[in-house]
Parts: sequence; C-alpha cells; structure tokens
Amino acid sequence: QVQLVESGGGLVQAGGSLRLSCAASGGTFSRYGMGWFRQAPGKEREFVATISWSGGGTYYADSVKGRFTISRDNAKNTGYLQMNSLKPEDTAVYYCAARLLGIIATNPREYNYWGQGTQVTVSS
Repeated sequence: QVQLVESGGGLVQAGGSLRLSCAASGGTFSRYGMGWFRQAPGKEREFVATISWSGGGTYYADSVKGRFTISRDNAKNTGYLQMNSLKPEDTAVYYCAARLLGIIATNPREYNYWGQGTQVTVSS
C-alpha cells in the first residue's frame, strides 16, 4: 500500500513562497503519475498541478501557472510543489496524490493514493 505524507505548509504573507514536499513509501513511486490538489473551506477539491512518472510532462491549473512549479526526485521517492508569489486565494489544504498510470491527469478520480494534506495560509 502506497503512503503519501505532505509537509512544508504554513503561514506566509502574500507575495511569499513555500515549498511543499510529498514523501512516498510502500510502492514504486518512480512509476506513478503525481498530482497536487487543494481544497479551501466550503469549496470542492481542485486541481493544481500534475507531473508524469519521468518528470518530462507537467500541467498546471491556469490559476497557478507561472507561479507554481511541480517537480519530483524519484531517487528520493519525493515530489515537490514550489509556490511563489503566493496570494490569499491560494489559502487551502494542499494534497498530493499518486496514480498507478504514469502519465499526467487533472481529474482527482484518476488518482489511487492520497496524502493527508498540509495547510497553506496566505495572509494579505
């Protein structure tokens, strides 16, 4: 069973940066597609970014394009989300997810494994 553990969330001022990490165990992380999603209070979970098994393919939500960067280090079984120029509307619980198919995907139903989430709060 694959386990995902996010870290790196916290409180930051608008314009600041955070880097989220997603540590995977119990599976072959290097074969999995990976994604980041977020959920704000009272809202549905939404797609943020996705990366293919090799890191060669990435895709971003329009709301974060140019500000966030998804990456992965398969040797460390870890994925990352670098978040720059943060805005108050980025405030949410951020979740990493992995899918057995190694290609990118934006639909949360296409993911097989989920982390517990990490809170990101951006103050104005």
